[in-house]
Amino acid sequence: MSDEINPDRRRFFSAVAMTIAAAQFGIIGSAAAQNSRPKQATVPPIKPGTNRSFGSLKQIDAGVLNVGYAEAGPSNGPAVILLHGWPYDIHSFVDVAPSLASAGYRVIVPYVRGYGATRFLSSDTFRNG
Repeated sequence: MSDEINPDRRRFFSAVAMTIAAAQFGIIGSAAAQNSRPKQATVPPIKPGTNRSFGSLKQIDAGVLNVGYAEAGPSNGPAVILLHGWPYDIHSFVDVAPSLASAGYRVIVPYVRGYGATRFLSSDTFRNG
């Protein structure tokens, strides 16, 4: 076994540990958020297909990416992050996001890497599948 430190391996295991920790805090945070959620009698039904798009998109630098995302709902509400998968994009959630926002949730819908307005900050950044 080599005594040399592999920075890629260290970065991978660091990311795994942070993901596990974030998932644990997310579970704890979501339980607390359910108890502090504003009480509303009923949420008006959203007719599927009536929403065509989100409002203006926002951008944020996040590590090696500049992420484009849509946001809805009160900024102090419990956060809900809706992540799309291949081959879809954020428009998969145009009907559900307004419903969650009207129930008092802060809804964040980012374009994942390779979609929409999300771009690498540097053309030199290593890309993998």
